[in-house]
Amino acid sequence: MSGKEKTRAKTEQAKGKVKEVAGRLVGNERLTAEGRTEQAKGAARQAKEKIKDLFKR
Repeated sequence: MSGKEKTRAKTEQAKGKVKEVAGRLVGNERLTAEGRTEQAKGAARQAKEKIKDLFKR
């Protein structure tokens, strides 16, 4: 996995987690949903990079 893309995926997942927790703390469903979406995007990006790595071998 490219180091840059790996970092980007992890950062996106972390930001999503922070948004989700913040949304729950203040009772903001929209913020919670945005956080979950960002986490999913980060996970998808990470999965894509792992698949690319499999084909590079």
